[in-house]
Amino acid sequence: MDAALCQSDNVKLYSDFAPRRTRQIVADVVAIALILAWVWLGATVYGAIRSLEAFGQQMQDAGAGFRANMDDLGDRLGSVPLLGSGIRAPFDGASSAGSALEAAGVSQQELTQQLATTVGVGVALLPILVILAAWLIPRLRFAIRAGRTQTLVRTGVSLDLLALRALSNQRLRAIAAISPDALGAWQRRDPVVVKQLAALELQSSGIRVVP
Repeated sequence: MDAALCQSDNVKLYSDFAPRRTRQIVADVVAIALILAWVWLGATVYGAIRSLEAFGQQMQDAGAGFRANMDDLGDRLGSVPLLGSGIRAPFDGASSAGSALEAAGVSQQELTQQLATTVGVGVALLPILVILAAWLIPRLRFAIRAGRTQTLVRTGVSLDLLALRALSNQRLRAIAAISPDALGAWQRRDPVVVKQLAALELQSSGIRVVP
């Protein structure tokens, strides 16, 4: 069968038929927009949670400053004659408290970062996976099937084989609408039924054949 096709390549993204092609383009635009929206939302949530790290940073800075002051004060008083090194004990204890506060600030920042990553990715990833399952998988199936059918047509596949593919791939209701005994008609090589079945398969695959 000699044919001029609207598109080439083994993978065909869009149907040759305007109504279906329009629906596919609209679906692609909507799906991509939704994916971008969920990515933005996930990034926003991530940033909002990461902002809580400021409290941890403040705790870390306060603890570090307090520890440094206590260490410095202990060193100064410990070097004073008559007071002796024993005066350092209270300041060393206070310094340890400052170190604990500093470590708590570091831990708070680490936990906040982990929480931000988990929640941010979760907010974006789950809806995106649903979108991909509902949109991308059917689109890929169409593209592969359309590309294969287009290749068959370009290599001169017979109407008989296309009709057989229709009997294997199409819904029973659509086949019965052509002929209640479509299989028998195909076996008898009924030219009308074979042509209609082939046309059904081509249309379903998004291929328009121009004589």
